[in-house]
Amino acid sequence: MKSKRNSQLFEKAKITQHGLDTLATLEKINLYYFDESGFTTQPPVPYAWQPKGETRELPSFPSRRFNVLGFLSKQQPAYFHSTECRVNTQTVIDAFDAFVTRYADTYQQHQTPCVVVLDNASVHTSRAFLDKQLQWAAQGVILHYLPPYSPELNQQFSLWYQSPKMVGR
Repeated sequence: MKSKRNSQLFEKAKITQHGLDTLATLEKINLYYFDESGFTTQPPVPYAWQPKGETRELPSFPSRRFNVLGFLSKQQPAYFHSTECRVNTQTVIDAFDAFVTRYADTYQQHQTPCVVVLDNASVHTSRAFLDKQLQWAAQGVILHYLPPYSPELNQQFSLWYQSPKMVGR
């Protein structure tokens, strides 16, 4: 996917991310990274490298997919919204509404804005989702979009996709 990304936007985004991290360290903002993933007992890859003539199996059984929508921060408590339903725009809006409601008290007390970093998935850029931005901003939660094809700038990416103990979407 790196070949599809705009390298200038990516470099600019890295600088912005560094600035956001600095503001969070200085406690000027609360910084969260948002993403969603699904988990199931069925392995996503049905094959693996093995010696010729040898078959290796990983026992599995069908299960419902368990979807987790997460808000992670280096300095703040994490917040997770889970569902067995399909993740669509309304599911993501529900997760954000719950997070914003929880954050609103903190914002009223300390007036510290919260910046949520997210990717450009269609459920994050739909008209219904974008229509909620002003309402969330009024409660102290501001969205910051990463450039397309830049998942490594979302620090939550490593939790969902690179942790050897977790199988993600």
